[in-house]
Amino acid sequence: MLDDVTSYLKSDTTPGQAGNFLWAFIYILLIFLGLSVAVIAMNWLERKILAHMQVRLGPMRVGPHGLLQPIADAIKLLIKEDIMPSESDPFVFWTAPLIVVLTAFTVFIVVPFGPTHAVTDMNIGVLFMLGVSSLSVLGVVMAGWASNSHYPLMGALRSSAQMVSYEIAMGLAVISAVLMTSLNQSGTGTLSMIGIVQAQEAQATWFVFKFFPLGLIAFFVFAVAMVAETNRAPFDLPEAESELTAGFHTEYSGFRWSLFFLAEYSAMIAVSSIAVTLWLGGWLHPFPHWLSGETWDLVFSLFPGLTFVFLAGLTFYSVARMPKHPYFRVQTMGLAGFGAVLGLIGLALFAPPVRDRVQDIYWFAAKVAGFMYLYIWYRGTFPRYRFDQLMTVGWKILLPIGLGVLIVTAILGVVL
Repeated sequence: MLDDVTSYLKSDTTPGQAGNFLWAFIYILLIFLGLSVAVIAMNWLERKILAHMQVRLGPMRVGPHGLLQPIADAIKLLIKEDIMPSESDPFVFWTAPLIVVLTAFTVFIVVPFGPTHAVTDMNIGVLFMLGVSSLSVLGVVMAGWASNSHYPLMGALRSSAQMVSYEIAMGLAVISAVLMTSLNQSGTGTLSMIGIVQAQEAQATWFVFKFFPLGLIAFFVFAVAMVAETNRAPFDLPEAESELTAGFHTEYSGFRWSLFFLAEYSAMIAVSSIAVTLWLGGWLHPFPHWLSGETWDLVFSLFPGLTFVFLAGLTFYSVARMPKHPYFRVQTMGLAGFGAVLGLIGLALFAPPVRDRVQDIYWFAAKVAGFMYLYIWYRGTFPRYRFDQLMTVGWKILLPIGLGVLIVTAILGVVL
């Protein structure tokens, strides 16, 4: 048993490739726990960032600076009365949120957080990702139909039309990135997610800059499509409260509604991870070929620890600024404890064995975090599209652009 644990730590393959089921199970648990924590953090960060954009404070009552607000919301949803419409289909009503959650989590089987940090590396990873992510529309349609109500049904139909429309443009952008992997000596491309990052490393350029501006345009098409795919503003038509009373999950409450909430944020992280893998070098640190060598590798490996130490410093600065009143004593102590935990994590990340093992995950997560901030920024900036405008963007703008980029990329790949 101990040999199975220690032997893989020196391996240069994923657990799935090595046939190590123990570490594959460990990776699955880590992904599940990591996603759950990321959704909790994203819930808090979105409310705080939007509040600062609108010159507000955001959550402040539950825990220091509202840090415990997502946990309070989770407890509320778990103990809230779970209502099912009397005329609904019970089995389909129960199954719909499970399908949406499972599809969002299953995509992460092929997402590479590092050259060895993935559950497995499939040679058809891109096809697997596109196929599984497309299944979420079934859960949306099932949720709207099983409720036996007009508003959820209308929301489900609009949502399915939106997701199918933007999946086509997204697929064309993905194919453009796959074509770029074939620009090597053998002339063969790859559908492996790890292979795509390695192709960017071998070609000494991230695909967002390949055949400039073609790579950037393909990335833009994917970036717009992924916002529409996840039903986020300004493309949040399925949940347009002013028109559909919350859309396809109108009749859901309590725990089952929280599953849709979990699936939405997990899907946001999933498509952001795919964008990072295909166009932004995955786990590669910035300028990997310009800033290379032992010195630069050491500098970039220190970033994870420095980041957590910096966050700990900000936390202790907030502790010093807390009101010196007995009512705030508990919150001050809680915030100081949170800062101490961040500091300890930062110090642990400076240890060479840990530092070398997690730096790939750090750079991948940092790029994904940038996309998550953009999601919040879009929500606080752009007004919601009308449904006809949304379809016009998908079919008349993104689809022709995606097709044109694909054709030109293929021609340049043959010529050059």
